Parts: sequence; C-alpha cells; structure tokens
Amino acid sequence: ALQRVVHADDRAFGDAVVEAELVDLVRERIGPVAAFRKVVVVDRLPKTRSGKILRGTMKKIVDQTPFDMPATIEDAAALDDLRRALGL
Repeated sequence: ALQRVVHADDRAFGDAVVEAELVDLVRERIGPVAAFRKVVVVDRLPKTRSGKILRGTMKKIVDQTPFDMPATIEDAAALDDLRRALGL
C-alpha cells in the first residue's frame, strides 16, 4: 500500500535516518507483516488545486499502470518528481 509520511522537522535528519526509523517504527508497532519494501523522499506531493493529495494517481505511478492526468492538478511537475524518486 502506498503511504506518505511528513516529518515535522522537514530535512533536519538525513533520508537514510528517516527511512530506518520508519521501518523500525512500523515493525515495532504493527509487526513484520506490515513491513514495506521501499522508501522514497520527495520535496512535494502531487495535489489538486483545492489541496487534496492525488493518492490514486500516485499509486498508479508506483504500480506503473496508465493514468490520465487529473484536470485539477496544481503542479504536474510533482508527478515527474515522484517518478524520478522511484527511478522510473
């Protein structure tokens, strides 16, 4: 499942530290069954002009399935940032 995390101190910690802490936290609180495979750090999330996060579109990018560009997207470049972070 696609999840997002926003760190309150922004980039005060390195990406590797945040990734390790997230993996440990999920395993500790939920268990190894909920462990995830990959963490990517992006500067912004794709949103609509009204501020809603485009979770469905993000999931399609992660799953590498076709999608239509949402008509209400605020900044389409955020989708490109996500693709780059995922190495796609």
